[in-house]
Amino acid sequence: QLRLVESGGGSVQAGGSLRLSCAASGDLFSSYTVGWFRQAAGKEREGVASIDGDSNADYADSAKGRFVISRDNAKNALYLQMNSLKPEDTGMYFCAAGPFYTSYSAPSDFNTWGQGTQVTVSS
Repeated sequence: QLRLVESGGGSVQAGGSLRLSCAASGDLFSSYTVGWFRQAAGKEREGVASIDGDSNADYADSAKGRFVISRDNAKNALYLQMNSLKPEDTGMYFCAAGPFYTSYSAPSDFNTWGQGTQVTVSS
């Protein structure tokens, strides 16, 4: 069973950048698809991006061209580089792990979640 801990959130102005990290403890990290999700106040949780064990990445339309998801299986780590941030990117960001066949578009498949890290983008 994995345990996930996010870090790297903070407050930035629009146009700025942040890099989120997710540290995983447990076995077989490389066998999981891992992803980033976010939840804004009063809204449902939404998928941002996911990456499988072979580092094939998928992105939500809102993230394409601005965010880059990556992983380091040797370090049991997941990252999200966020550039050109917008106020609508504000929210709590969670990393999660799921089976190899899933992606960010199916959050119900992800069965291990971190506690989240807050990202606030001001205009």
